[in-house]
Amino acid sequence: MIRDSGWTGGKVVTSYRPDPVVDPDFEGFADNIEKFGELTGVDTTKYDNYLEAHRIRRAFFKRFGATATDHGHPTARTEDLPKAEVEALFTKALKGECTADEAEAFRGHMLTEMARMSVEDGLVLQIHPGSTRNHSDEIMARHGRDKGFDIPAQTNYGKALRPLLNAVGMEPDLTIIVFTLDETAYSRELAPLAGVYPALRLGPAWWFHDSPEGMRRYREMVTETAGFYNTVGFNDDTRAFCSIPARHDVARRVDCAFLATLVATGRLDEDEAPEVARDLTYNLVKRAYRL
Repeated sequence: MIRDSGWTGGKVVTSYRPDPVVDPDFEGFADNIEKFGELTGVDTTKYDNYLEAHRIRRAFFKRFGATATDHGHPTARTEDLPKAEVEALFTKALKGECTADEAEAFRGHMLTEMARMSVEDGLVLQIHPGSTRNHSDEIMARHGRDKGFDIPAQTNYGKALRPLLNAVGMEPDLTIIVFTLDETAYSRELAPLAGVYPALRLGPAWWFHDSPEGMRRYREMVTETAGFYNTVGFNDDTRAFCSIPARHDVARRVDCAFLATLVATGRLDEDEAPEVARDLTYNLVKRAYRL
């Protein structure tokens, strides 16, 4: 629609976000799978065809300029399950019979499948976990899902990401970008993981922490272990387009203040700081998202 509108004031890069057809707890999951089959022309009630439907839609999004996929799961749990076990979970999901743990296991396995597809087609994998969404039953009943009352949740990354990273974390051509709402994980888990797995990068301070103090804390907790170059600089995936210039300006000011502190305390040469500042502003994110 944007392409056909004739608008030439900027460029919007879409991402493939398959949550409604990978989350058994998503309302109308079975109906979503049926519509998924109609979109792709395959019988998506069969697991192999279901995976092929994802490949078809990923290719469709790539034709419209997508360079990444995006996954907003309740936790960061990943799995790498035997095919027979996944097929059984998929069958239960279509019937609405999954337990909470089984639904989480299926979501987790699909993150690993999405990562394998990213190795094939080059799309960057983004994971946005750790939000307890629709916390208020009253608001959910009155207005529906995603109308606020989303609360950050504690998230385990070391254990949760291990199956995915054991499967594809050493792939040199894969990029996995992880975001978090759990600041306690920055120095304890995320920075060390990004420091050793070639495929893993850390997304910038996100959502509740997309603020001057949140961005400052992010740099302080991440940089000692992950450095600057295992992060993706600053990117903005908001749908509130009018806020984007201000948010980028805040990120640049915070990063430059952090770099200035490193220069003033003798930990970064003054002539290196402008180079790092440009990387954090521009080069790292272009490289990470293959733009």
